[in-house]
Amino acid sequence: MNPGLPLWVNKALAAAALVVLSPLLACIAVLVKTSSAGPVFHRGRRVGLRGREFQHLKFRTMTAVDGPAVTASGDARVTGIGRSLRHWKLDELPQLVNVVRGEMALVGPRPEDPLYVAGYTAAQRHVLDVLPGLTSPASIAFRHEERLLAASAEPERTYVETVLPRKLEIDQSWLRERTSRGDLIVLIRTLRVIVSGRQ
Repeated sequence: MNPGLPLWVNKALAAAALVVLSPLLACIAVLVKTSSAGPVFHRGRRVGLRGREFQHLKFRTMTAVDGPAVTASGDARVTGIGRSLRHWKLDELPQLVNVVRGEMALVGPRPEDPLYVAGYTAAQRHVLDVLPGLTSPASIAFRHEERLLAASAEPERTYVETVLPRKLEIDQSWLRERTSRGDLIVLIRTLRVIVSGRQ
C-alpha cells in the first residue's frame, strides 16, 4: 500500500504551517480560553498506525465532554466560538503538532475513537496500515457530517451504521490507488472546500 507523501515531507510542511499560522493559533487560543471555562486544547484518544493509540489535539469547542462521542449540528455542548471553529475546521489545526510528532500525516484516513475501531471488520482495519491524516477523500465527501447527524433521531447509531462504513469504504478505495500526487490533490481540494463551503 502506497504511503503517499514521505513522512519527512509531511513533518516539514506541518512545521512550516505551524510557524506561518502561529499568530492565528495564538488568537484562537485566547478566544477559546476567554470565551468559556476549560482548557485551550482537547486531547482525545484516537487509534493510529497499526492500532497504536495516541492523543489527538484539537482546540476545545465544547463546554463539556460528557455525552455522545459524535457531534451533530446544534449540539448544546458546543460553544459560540466553537461553532465558528468547527465550521471553518480551525479546531483541527493543532493536529499539525501530531503530524510533526509522526503520529499523523497531512493526508490519510481520519483517526477514529477506539470505541468505534473495536467494531471494525478485518477488511476495514486495513485503514490502520497507514498513518491517519488531517484530511482524506472521505473527509471531503462528509464535509457537512454534523448536519447529516442532526437530521437523525439517533445520531450515534446513524454514524456507526451508515456514516462510518461509508467513510471507510471511500478511504479504502482511495488507498488502493494512492500516490504522492494524489495526496497533494486531496490537500488542495480540502482547502478549496473549506474556503468555498462547497464539495
